[in-house]
Amino acid sequence: MFEVIIGLEVHVQLNTKTKLFCSCPTSFNDRPNVNTCPTCLALPGALPVFNKAALHKAVMFGTAIDATINRTSYFDRKSYFYPDSPSAYQITQLYTPIVEHGKLEIDFEDGTHKTIRINRAHIEADAGKNIHEGEVSKVDLNRAGTPLIEIVSEPDMRSAEEAVLYLKKLHSIVRYLDISDANMQEGSFRVDVNVSIRPKGDDKLYTRVEIKNINSFRFIHKAIELEVARQIEAWEDGVYDEEIYQETRLFDQTRQETRSMRGKEEAADYRYFPEPDLLKVVVDDAMYAQATQIPELPDEKRRRLVEEHGLREYDAAVICADLEMAHYFEKMLEQGIGAKNAVTWLTVELQGRLKGGLSVATSPIDAPTLGLLVKRIEDKTISGKAAKEVLDYMMEHGGDVDAVIETLGLKQVSDSGAIEKMVDEILAANPDKVAEYKGGKEKLFGFFVGQVMKASKGSANPQAVNEVLKQKLS
Repeated sequence: MFEVIIGLEVHVQLNTKTKLFCSCPTSFNDRPNVNTCPTCLALPGALPVFNKAALHKAVMFGTAIDATINRTSYFDRKSYFYPDSPSAYQITQLYTPIVEHGKLEIDFEDGTHKTIRINRAHIEADAGKNIHEGEVSKVDLNRAGTPLIEIVSEPDMRSAEEAVLYLKKLHSIVRYLDISDANMQEGSFRVDVNVSIRPKGDDKLYTRVEIKNINSFRFIHKAIELEVARQIEAWEDGVYDEEIYQETRLFDQTRQETRSMRGKEEAADYRYFPEPDLLKVVVDDAMYAQATQIPELPDEKRRRLVEEHGLREYDAAVICADLEMAHYFEKMLEQGIGAKNAVTWLTVELQGRLKGGLSVATSPIDAPTLGLLVKRIEDKTISGKAAKEVLDYMMEHGGDVDAVIETLGLKQVSDSGAIEKMVDEILAANPDKVAEYKGGKEKLFGFFVGQVMKASKGSANPQAVNEVLKQKLS
């Protein structure tokens, strides 16, 4: 039996308006190489000027993970030669990062928790982007110099499931803090996975392999499983030392395999040295006081929803895992509806209808509208079944809740006189069934309810129907 050892490095692109060391915009969709200047092109004589907003956001993140904030930190140069790095080095923080020694708690479905230690989070400048088209490669430097924080965990995760839980929590935190859009498809949240194995009971760390730049939680899970299987197979076949060596691999989703890219560089290969063009980074008292005032985070919101609204831990966790979902839910509650009904109609009814790439954020039904629909169930204007018809209609056609209820003729009849008249007609038409019921066949009560609902075409208030029937049959 083997134990899996996983550590993660996550590059989060900070949502500043300009790049880390120049005033070029950080736009994703612009034409290639339009957001560049002498500084991010590394032309001779151009000097970097540090973007204070990036520092502010890094301190916010450090506060969120209960980390040490180094009030004085430094930048270093990391030398490497790739076409997407025009300076042939990256400005980063090796020796004294802005954030150190944090932690993050992951939550399992059975209600248990595990703390994952975070070694550091440091500020650095992103590289550009290589574009490969057949035999031709191009370089887009729009992204060169974009501010990142690289978040490095300790090797505390023991399965692909734990790794994905950690990443989802991390993703949620940076979204709640509003320091990044964390869009994995656009490269704003990029993950490098370090994987090794060892026999259970062994405390030695063996050769770790890095899998680079995986852009979805599902692919990360699969890449870890495939790499673990490869390493275990090599160990069991007696070729571990020959086949498993420190290297960088990529995940090929088409072939469902990890594949070697290059040998893994050691720190010495990067020839780190202090960045000569930048002063030390100082977080003064004013910035520290401002940046450490952070918004409510997912775990805090989850606990509050449980305490204030009596939600189940699981339901609160589902809602709070996604920032848009949490905002949507709280806007629904502003309609004065019950939290448990809001959970059901958001997580089951609405989400079950969001197909074709739609999400809560892009839903054609906004939160106040869905909240009002739930309110109409609670005030007995319509039944739950009728509300589903209304929701289906509005998903396709839009419209106002009350107007759609009228258009579809789904308003419940709660008038006791009208319901009493329908009950009298049903009982008069079924004297044999009435006699059987009064003779002890009480299961026939459901038959009478069904007949009244059928006669009213589903518009009668079921509770009122039950009350009138009980009165008449007694």
